[in-house]
Amino acid sequence: MKFLTYRYDGAERVGALRGDEVIDLSPLAASMLELIDGGPDLLAEARKLVAAAEGGLALAEIELRAPIPRPRKNIICLGMNYAAHAIESLRAKGLPEKLPEYPVFFSKMPTAVNHPNAPVPLMPDVSAQRDWEVELAVIIGRRGRDIPASAALDYVFGYTIMNDVSARDLQTRHQQFFYSKSLDGSAPLGPWIVTADEIPDPHALGIRLRLNGELVQNSTTRDMIFDIPTCIATFSRGITLEPGDIIATGTPAGVGMGMTPQRWLKAGDVMEAEIDGIGVLRNTVE
Repeated sequence: MKFLTYRYDGAERVGALRGDEVIDLSPLAASMLELIDGGPDLLAEARKLVAAAEGGLALAEIELRAPIPRPRKNIICLGMNYAAHAIESLRAKGLPEKLPEYPVFFSKMPTAVNHPNAPVPLMPDVSAQRDWEVELAVIIGRRGRDIPASAALDYVFGYTIMNDVSARDLQTRHQQFFYSKSLDGSAPLGPWIVTADEIPDPHALGIRLRLNGELVQNSTTRDMIFDIPTCIATFSRGITLEPGDIIATGTPAGVGMGMTPQRWLKAGDVMEAEIDGIGVLRNTVE
């Protein structure tokens, strides 16, 4: 199923997408986090409600919001998790072109979350080098710690798209990812969450980003250096993952930092992040 958060008639609600209709799930859950917290039993109730609903709202009638508008914790992110992107990043920084031996983790602030079709603030007074990164984001559905890789996908509720908008000059200046990746509005998320049962192999998905209609990133999730089970197993060693946690699994090559000459976002640019089986996440830079 596809679950979404939307605004209609002045209220923010959780719903399910059925064709081009949105079925209201507010009788079952007040938010996406509440729906995820409810586990398999609430998910089964949601399926029944959707199947029995006689009609819903047209998708064009509602305002899409980030599926999880305010995560409880920071978004967990993977850096340099596609080989070609790792090489382009290291080359741009003049560093040895050596792939990571272990997953490279960092995080983004919850306040970085942005919505489908919402503007991404350029903030030229803060950064002159804003960049794009399409990523497959994993939504955790069960509490767990020290999760074995063999069971890791059993802890996944579903998948969505994140655009990890970055500030490369801040990244260089401060010698770390956190600040440069956490500017307000720099984590567009959506357009919805697709439940794990509808994506049997998350490592067989086309992943791409278009900038003003030009295809700049085009790859497959098969090209991850560290697959999703490895990332979950590694991060959960000594750290408890909880329902609603978000893990963004890295971006493929084709970011502006890796181009010659380098290319940065400017006001009016339109980013369309797309992953097969999920959809398109569209945002304009303002």
